[in-house]
Amino acid sequence: MHRVDFLKKGIGFLGMAIIGPSLIGGDKAEACTVANQEIAGPFPTLTPATLVRSNIIGSRTGVPFTININVKNVNNSCAAVSGLIVDIWHCDKDGNYSEYGGTSMQATDYTAQDFLRGRQTSDSNGLVTYTSIFPGWYTSRATHIHVHIYDASGNSLLISQIAFPEGTGSAVETVNASTANGYTKGMTGYTYNVSDNVFSDGTSTEMSSITGDITDGYILNWDAYVSAPVTSGINDVATENFQIRQNYPNPCIDTTRIPLTLKSTSDVRVIVISTDSREVLKQIMGTMSAGDQSVDLDVSKLAAGNYVFIVKVTNLSGNFSQSMLFVKS
Repeated sequence: MHRVDFLKKGIGFLGMAIIGPSLIGGDKAEACTVANQEIAGPFPTLTPATLVRSNIIGSRTGVPFTININVKNVNNSCAAVSGLIVDIWHCDKDGNYSEYGGTSMQATDYTAQDFLRGRQTSDSNGLVTYTSIFPGWYTSRATHIHVHIYDASGNSLLISQIAFPEGTGSAVETVNASTANGYTKGMTGYTYNVSDNVFSDGTSTEMSSITGDITDGYILNWDAYVSAPVTSGINDVATENFQIRQNYPNPCIDTTRIPLTLKSTSDVRVIVISTDSREVLKQIMGTMSAGDQSVDLDVSKLAAGNYVFIVKVTNLSGNFSQSMLFVKS
């Protein structure tokens, strides 16, 4: 089965493809509308929880590329939403995917590699950022990036694909003409968005914006609108009193550090829950002064897997909490 056949047959293949209702749209980004649900495609990440990382380049070469995804909740006035899991994957400059190959769908065998795949958790601004290389293309598909977004418990919220602006002077045309960087296909045989079997119904909710140049690299920005419970997002009152950032290292083995900023002197404690909502760890930090602080969390007794840490703060303004997902190796 070729890739184009998979796209057309979609549902049921490997149990991976998911197709939802399409939204009518053109080439202009449509604000505050849930992104089109698309198929996961034939090359989804096999074990995404093991690939928690922001630099996803691996063994690949090409034009430097920064991918910024801003996750927003249509159920909360399209405010940024923190603590959501974002998986991405895309092909290399030659149109090949890691973790697959040696078949009629992809001749080159990259089953032993995991380049250009990664998982991050949206921060207090709803942002995830990846360092990558500009993707190439393959027959029947326009340039694209696959995205799968989950809530902190691992429930799927969105499977979609990021579309790229096209046309004369676009990054897609400029990069694919850059033989000095190893892009050898040019645009001969390229499938444009309007003819792409995934994007042909419109890219209004999937279109990104791209800035930059060949010399310094390109930066992609995409607003990922999802339908999430309001409680999954940022508590505006909480963020006025304190802010947390992603723990590091992540994944972690014995200890991990949670950076936070307190707006006033506060009592701080941390609770860790499993993805089935069981409390598995509690650590009381006591009173901490205003400013930049950190919590060193002992996770040595936790089994390997995904967890959510909840930082709870009490001060003269009240009780507040924020949470993020992390991985214990």
